[in-house]
Amino acid sequence: MTTKHEDIDLALTEVGPIDGRYRRRTRALEGYFSEYALIRYRVRVEIEWYLALAAHPRFDALAPLEDATRERLRGIYEDFSLRDARAVKKLEAETNHDVKAVEYFLKDKLVAIDPALPAEIVHFACTSEDISNIAWALMLKEFVERELTPQIERVTTTIAEMARRFKSTPMLARTHGQPASPTTMGKELAVFASRLERQLGHLRRQEYLGKLNGAVGNFNAHQLACPEIDWIELSQRFVEGFGLKWNPLTTQIESHDFIAELFDVMVRIDTVMLDFARDMWSYVALGYFRQRAVAGEVGSSTMPHKVNPIDFENAEGNLGLATALFQHLSTKLPISRWQRDLSDSTAMRSIGTAFGHVMIALDSLARGLSRVDLDERRMTAELDDPQAFEVIAEAIQTLMRRYALENPYERLKELTRGRTIDREGIEKFVASLPLDPAAREALKGLTPRGYIGLAEDLVERFCPKPPAGKNV
Repeated sequence: MTTKHEDIDLALTEVGPIDGRYRRRTRALEGYFSEYALIRYRVRVEIEWYLALAAHPRFDALAPLEDATRERLRGIYEDFSLRDARAVKKLEAETNHDVKAVEYFLKDKLVAIDPALPAEIVHFACTSEDISNIAWALMLKEFVERELTPQIERVTTTIAEMARRFKSTPMLARTHGQPASPTTMGKELAVFASRLERQLGHLRRQEYLGKLNGAVGNFNAHQLACPEIDWIELSQRFVEGFGLKWNPLTTQIESHDFIAELFDVMVRIDTVMLDFARDMWSYVALGYFRQRAVAGEVGSSTMPHKVNPIDFENAEGNLGLATALFQHLSTKLPISRWQRDLSDSTAMRSIGTAFGHVMIALDSLARGLSRVDLDERRMTAELDDPQAFEVIAEAIQTLMRRYALENPYERLKELTRGRTIDREGIEKFVASLPLDPAAREALKGLTPRGYIGLAEDLVERFCPKPPAGKNV
């Protein structure tokens, strides 16, 4: 762990914003996507493969291990330290090969634990990608499940809570940026909560694949060295033991299609959140939401009054960067020349950067939502403006259709399109219509504020429910 002063120094000297400016907001990623984390995950896979071979009754090159020995071997990755990672990097400087350095590190560890343990069984019949693909799958799976999904769920829950709170609060809708039939703030927020919840469903169902089958995917060395073992069965059991889905048909590398699928889901999640951030920014600009001033904060270096929607702007910028990386990686990673090339390996080291931008955006959205208050007076004043009555033209022409009056759309178009029409003008037009009492009753007292259709019911029935035990 770094000290507070070391963190500040790193924030000042790092080139990238993930480990620099936003370091405090991205610390969770260190345990998954840092170089240290990658080495630790690789050590974990190597140790578990060693233990799987020791436990196999037909693998006579390694005797069954005592429980205490198995516990000490697992302790190598469970207690893996920065000092251990430095030792691996020192070996890598000599070998110029990151996975081989892990192998040599573990051989030294085994000798230290028990000189009688066969050290050469470490990395038995494996190619580097056998270790790395499982390590990456575990990194992604555990990060998504432990860190990312809960953060998206929290933001989604906040939006859904706001939707239910404001389900009856009417506002003037805008289509093409122009006044349109009224809606409620709650229903508009519910749209985003529903969209995010749907994409969360895809994220929760995401598969994470792994393989362990040798240099070109055929178990060549395995079968030659120990033909008496069912290597296909052992490989499947080993991969699935990590909670991954076993991929039986690969080249030297696992094909990364599942990573592309994951990143495509992330692009959709990013897109929904970016759309939400822009709408919130716009509602702030309209005055529908007011931002609470935070003591000590400055909004402008020259305009003292400013309280800017910087959290929503920050989210938008970071989501754009994340999406650009995810889109590149989802089209790059599944492509490999013949049985293997290393272009995927270097590209995958940017995965943490992509998720880093997402985590910054999620934090910004949460901060932004925690600092806004709905200004209902501003919204109702806009609806009560006499000139806002043009937006009920839809209601009038539709009712005219219902009662078979001639040219209803065209007559309302002539009355309202491109013109300023107030309440008096609307009422005069309605009075001129040959309507029966039922139709007149339907239009009686109709105002923009009350013309919200089934918005409240839609929120009640279809907005994602709050977590069990939490009332909104």
